[in-house]
Amino acid sequence: MRERKSAKLVSQQQQQHQNGHFSPFKLAKLLDPDASWDKDQLGDVLHWIRQALGLIFGLLWGAIPLVGGVWFIVFAVLSTGIIYAYYALLLKVDEEEFGGHAALLQEGLFASITLFLLAWIVVYSLAHF
Repeated sequence: MRERKSAKLVSQQQQQHQNGHFSPFKLAKLLDPDASWDKDQLGDVLHWIRQALGLIFGLLWGAIPLVGGVWFIVFAVLSTGIIYAYYALLLKVDEEEFGGHAALLQEGLFASITLFLLAWIVVYSLAHF
């Protein structure tokens, strides 16, 4: 399997160099367990998925209206669980190649918490006061 991935990667790199530019990122790669990832690409994808989750959950929590620290913890657990399921179960990447579980799970965590809290507070304040 690794030989197939490395051969695919080499052919893609040769094609990119022949064209004189790099091909755009393909969305189909996001769901392909056989796709090859480098550390920066996977980190960027995990970061932006987590940002989207932070915004969605923040808007939802503020609109419902949910209050209390327990909902903050629920967000952190849901966000981390979704990220883990994405890279471990859907993409089936070897986490040791990317620095282990801790490195992958904390990718974008603090920025998403900030976005989550901002969205939650603003929506809650505007809708319920």
